[in-house]
Amino acid sequence: MHHLPETGFLRLPQIIGDNSAHPPVPAVVPVCKSTWWAGVKSGRFPSPVKIGPRTTVWRVEDIRAFIERGV
Repeated sequence: MHHLPETGFLRLPQIIGDNSAHPPVPAVVPVCKSTWWAGVKSGRFPSPVKIGPRTTVWRVEDIRAFIERGV
């Protein structure tokens, strides 16, 4: 499924993609950054986990469940 690891955490570019990276990171959920954060706020997208003052991640399991529900 989208080459996601079984467990662990994903940063936002690993979820919504990053075309400026070398090599480009394909999107698992093809939305823009502002749409993603609006969806997190409204509860449409999974809630993040803060692992540091400037580091926000999402559980792979939560992203997998979201995709299985039908993005």
